[in-house]
Amino acid sequence: MSSYLESSARERIHRLLDPGSFAEILPPATRFTSPHLEQLDAPVSFDDGVVIGSGRLHGTAVLAAAQEGGFMGGAVGEVHGAKLVGLLKRAINEKAGAVILLLETGGVRLHEANAGLIAVSEVMRAVLDTRAAGIPVIVLIGGANGCFGGMGIVARCANTIIMSEEGRLAMSGPEVIETAAGVEEFDSRDRALVWRTTGGKHRYLLGDCHVIVPDDIGAFRDAAFRAIQQADLSEVALTLAELEAEQDLLQQRLARFGELSDPVEIWTDLGIPDPAAVPMLDAETFNTVSQTYRTGR
Repeated sequence: MSSYLESSARERIHRLLDPGSFAEILPPATRFTSPHLEQLDAPVSFDDGVVIGSGRLHGTAVLAAAQEGGFMGGAVGEVHGAKLVGLLKRAINEKAGAVILLLETGGVRLHEANAGLIAVSEVMRAVLDTRAAGIPVIVLIGGANGCFGGMGIVARCANTIIMSEEGRLAMSGPEVIETAAGVEEFDSRDRALVWRTTGGKHRYLLGDCHVIVPDDIGAFRDAAFRAIQQADLSEVALTLAELEAEQDLLQQRLARFGELSDPVEIWTDLGIPDPAAVPMLDAETFNTVSQTYRTGR
């Protein structure tokens, strides 16, 4: 097994794609760094924390990007976002078979403030433009930093989200919620609660992600290829009807679960036998159990 969680961005993208097929765009020698960080005398990275390029997945031509959680938590700045936008635009121009985004990020890079916020909004627009062009966008989440902030919204703009149990997905991170609403609302030090709330299993049960896999790059690879194969190109683009259906689901979720304070209570409401045991289930067992009780689409 090759752990997705423990691998770097470059290790993930090279192992995900067919051996020897990945060709990096703006490779390390180009030194494509953030001018904002340099002005602040902050550390910079030769790739601004994101690897982009082209390759093949089981023979299918794809474009892919992997965020490096080891650099500023994978946070998005102007250059980082521009690389993602450029990759998505290139996918449209080249009519790629798919775009695969390996996301690991805390959201916007605070050092770059508005430039980072604008960058995330441009990535969202580019994802939707890519889908409108009939190209599926597949998101993989399994890194230690999770996928939070504006990039959490970007992830939900994709056609398919594939997560491991170790991955996390949310709009606001635990510390942000605690700071804004108090420890009574969400105790960020309770790591078990954090993973129950934002982790892959809960997101799958609520319909926020589509596939749960073990912490193994090969499992992510196979799931991503299946997602491309199963993509109905007539429904790749995000439609108004789909947005309205999603809004209805969110309203139903709030009405049903809004008064519950812990995911275990939600799992109980869903009818899962022995809900307290869910965090201990391996991916295969969880997938077998969850099929009957999963809500959403």
